Amino acid sequence: MTAAGAVIRAQDSGQRPIFRVKVDMVVLSFQVTDNKGHYVNGLKPTDFRIYEDGILEQISTFAEGAKAPLAVAPDGATRPLLEVNQDALPGMERPDAFVGTNVFVLFDTSNFMYKGFVYAEDAIADFVRGLDRADSIAVYTFSRNLSRAAPLTRDHSTAIAGLRKSVAGDDTALYNALLLALRDAAKVPGRKVIIVFSNGPDNASMVAPDDVRAVAEDEGVPIYVISTAEVNKDPISSNVFKRISQRTGGKAYFAKTWQKQVEAFEDIREDLGNSYTVTYYPKANPNEGFRKITIDPTNDPGKKWRIRSRPGYRPSRVL
Repeated sequence: MTAAGAVIRAQDSGQRPIFRVKVDMVVLSFQVTDNKGHYVNGLKPTDFRIYEDGILEQISTFAEGAKAPLAVAPDGATRPLLEVNQDALPGMERPDAFVGTNVFVLFDTSNFMYKGFVYAEDAIADFVRGLDRADSIAVYTFSRNLSRAAPLTRDHSTAIAGLRKSVAGDDTALYNALLLALRDAAKVPGRKVIIVFSNGPDNASMVAPDDVRAVAEDEGVPIYVISTAEVNKDPISSNVFKRISQRTGGKAYFAKTWQKQVEAFEDIREDLGNSYTVTYYPKANPNEGFRKITIDPTNDPGKKWRIRSRPGYRPSRVL
């Protein structure tokens, strides 16, 4: 959802609770491509306008790929975020936390994965080796239960060592595991993504996939899904994967062979390296439901750019 949030409790004359929501900071990641699918790089904060429910927002920080983030002044001027006084950044835990991406890999080790288990490990390991040095990586495995094989670290060799200790077996509780991974990711400041590598069918979860999708959407965590199943073999899971990825600003891949899986990981790595990340502090907004986010290019006269991002979020609303 956001980097931080607070709720104020009040009561009306009838002594019924009234909810008040204050959102301190929104983290928004997105990709820009042209009409041929090529990434558009080198853009600046002044090349975009960010709207929330039609309200123009002021961009606070801006980053491209794994580059160091920039603090953005109201006039559009920028300077390195690490040079900014911490007191001038309310709601932001550590400026250095916004360098690189926090990548959470969720590896399906259920009994559906027996045949391709070793090949899947190799594809994930190759992906981790190719990440930018500024990126942090966590490796989680799951079947019926979630195992944190390697906690979030910039030591990529440690993450691979944790991956190699994975053991296959048991039923699949994919959406349970994804929800737990999202909860962990939400505690980490800065930009984060989750990559789910799975065979597809879920036969043990207690939570519904759309409930998990809503959490990811609200937390601002793009989800990339690599399914080893054929897209038409399990249409229910395939449609869920597409919906989760599209609504969070990620992508879904259906890669039955090892080569296709490697290609999917390469595409994700390119996506991460060619993404933009902005933060902003929302202006006053009475909407306590779904808030629509719109990214409007200011320097695209031919209207050729395509922007992929989550469509919005719901602020926390608790008693």
